[in-house]
Amino acid sequence: MTLSIRWKVTLGSLLAVTCGLAVAGMLAIQALEQQEASQLSEMLDARTKLVEYGLKPVFPSPPDTPLPRQIQEIVRDLGTRSAARITLVAADGTVLADSAVADADLSAVEKHLSRPEIQQALATGQGKDIRASRTTGERTMYRAIAMGPRHEGKPVFLRLGLPMTMLEQETAKLQRNLAIALGAAFLMAVLLSVWMARSITKPLSDMAGVASRLATGDSTIRIKTHSRDEVGQLGDALNRMTDQLRAKIDELSEDRAQLLAMLTSMVEGVMVLDYRGHVLQVNPALERMFGVSRTEARGRPCAEVFRHRRLIDLVAAILRTRANHEDEIVLAPTGRCLHIEASVAGGERENEACAVLVFHDITELRRLEKIRKDFVANVSHELRTPLTSIKGYVEALLDGGKDDPETAVNFLSIILKQSDRLNLILEDLLELSKIESGSVSFREEPLDLRNLIERTLSMIKPMADKKGHQLISRVSDRLPPIAGDEGRLVQVLTNLLDNAVKYTPEKGTITVAAQELADTSLNPTIELTVADTGMGIPEQDRPRVFERFYRVDKARSRELGGTGLGLAIVKHIVEGHGGQVWVEGNQPQGSRFVVRLPVRKPRGSA
Repeated sequence: MTLSIRWKVTLGSLLAVTCGLAVAGMLAIQALEQQEASQLSEMLDARTKLVEYGLKPVFPSPPDTPLPRQIQEIVRDLGTRSAARITLVAADGTVLADSAVADADLSAVEKHLSRPEIQQALATGQGKDIRASRTTGERTMYRAIAMGPRHEGKPVFLRLGLPMTMLEQETAKLQRNLAIALGAAFLMAVLLSVWMARSITKPLSDMAGVASRLATGDSTIRIKTHSRDEVGQLGDALNRMTDQLRAKIDELSEDRAQLLAMLTSMVEGVMVLDYRGHVLQVNPALERMFGVSRTEARGRPCAEVFRHRRLIDLVAAILRTRANHEDEIVLAPTGRCLHIEASVAGGERENEACAVLVFHDITELRRLEKIRKDFVANVSHELRTPLTSIKGYVEALLDGGKDDPETAVNFLSIILKQSDRLNLILEDLLELSKIESGSVSFREEPLDLRNLIERTLSMIKPMADKKGHQLISRVSDRLPPIAGDEGRLVQVLTNLLDNAVKYTPEKGTITVAAQELADTSLNPTIELTVADTGMGIPEQDRPRVFERFYRVDKARSRELGGTGLGLAIVKHIVEGHGGQVWVEGNQPQGSRFVVRLPVRKPRGSA
């Protein structure tokens, strides 16, 4: 059973007081008994001398003369007067007279030679002892002396015995008084121990309760102290410690919240490892990159969680060399490219950060780099082709072709055509650059999309008629007006229709449709589609057709006079209006370009 500190203090104090009182009582009783015994011994010595003096006249002068017959009566009389038991013992131990024994029983009394006091008197002339009398049964103090040769030429021993009844009565009285005193002292000690234990342990109990509430997170509780002793100082110290602890906890919580917010909001993946290569922490971005969960990764070796050989080798090198590293890895099967920056934190124990790896998703950067390289190559190629043609025909003219008027006119016509193509490429490049840089602002005017489509179809119709194409318009009569730049949207539709006419074989069908999507009531959207029955675009090329200078069939595109920038311009104009554009297959053949534009009110309209 576990005792509280209050009971420990109380019982400990009572035990100490009880032991002290018991020892004091025992010492007091022992001292009293010794004092009473000493007084009784002195009294017995005095009475022994008086009795010896009183018996001298009784003994005859010649030592060998028999004792008078009345010696028993004399001894009994002296015993009565001295209030003591008087015994005369011969040298052989025979009791000659005894004040405590009747005359008729005197002969039956056993010899006293073996008595300790007689043995001492026989040896030294006097002896004493304290024991229970075999004759009277009382505890008695004996004093024996040798009186010289008084009986048949041999010494007679005079022995006086005083009962210790008085001493026992005094001792019993003292024990009673001492018990009363000790009982009162014990009661006072109990009261004082309880009071003292409560005064000491009550503040400690309060402190324990406050500590328990602090453990549950209640940092507003305080210890109330009313004294300025050590307990009060301890309470004040605990209150100060509580304030400091709360400040530290608040600071750590704030730092942890900020760190967690940073890790959570980072687009870069973060992984923390200990010195063994076990994962301590990962952030949500890393979970998305590798498709793992934090609970699944934490505490496990990195090699078990991320089964990527190059990453495992990088981690092993970091832990082995304790040096910063950088590397790039490609994740299969997504093909995402990650740039890894590994820094050494220096932890050398379990659950202590040793290395921090930051994963940057550079997939888009690498894609843009590839697009840039392709763009530079395509621009160089697209510009070189007409320039090479112009240079060749100019050299041919200089070599003598100018002397033949028909040849000169033909060559100059080709040079003009290539110059127009070169100019068209440059104009499209400048237009696309302006749109991408944001220097071109799109007007937001109320537009009737149905009229815009009809006007554009009328412009394209002569081109379509030359190839025998059939133009079909399926525009809803309930299209809501939209806010946009009319000239730019005409450019979008013109480019889409121009491509459809160019890349659709003769006598094909081109369909233009527009409708409001019914499932977007919260964000009304109009869907505009241009579908053809041409050669179509392979599925693997569809995501890239909106890139600059990207062509599915390069030879055919140049033959038809395309610059490779039209769809890129379309994409930027649509996105500048807050919309989306993509291409999909048209059934049973051909391509279907889809443009979705949000229905927005013009700025400044009510």
